[in-house]
Amino acid sequence: MMIMNTNYLHSDITNLIIKAFFNVYNTLGFGFLEKVYENALIIELKKLGLIVANQVPIEVFYDGEKVGLYFADIIVNNCVIIEIKAAENIIKEHEAQLVNYLRATNFEVGVLLNFGKEPQFKRRVLTEEYKYHKQS
Repeated sequence: MMIMNTNYLHSDITNLIIKAFFNVYNTLGFGFLEKVYENALIIELKKLGLIVANQVPIEVFYDGEKVGLYFADIIVNNCVIIEIKAAENIIKEHEAQLVNYLRATNFEVGVLLNFGKEPQFKRRVLTEEYKYHKQS
């Protein structure tokens, strides 16, 4: 049995996300494309009573001007960003991508889920005081 940490911001939601992640992983295993895991995870999150939006646009601003556009895989309860990977391992670039999504938005909590040969997850919290700018 896995013991979930409750000391994180939005830990009630991230614990449910991680539960859903393992339900999907244990059912599908590894080897599918990220989109398959995203779709299955959405079903599982909704079964847990969470509010889910997928492929949500994230605009990046510099000096008040839009300089980029990304899409968050999943947003849960309008407060947690989920980034999905189907890679050998979580690497620093995956974590940096999630942190940059947090920097570019008003969201403070993100979860990186990797549906690789071994299931992996990382939670990241980036509170407003640690962001280099406020969202425009």
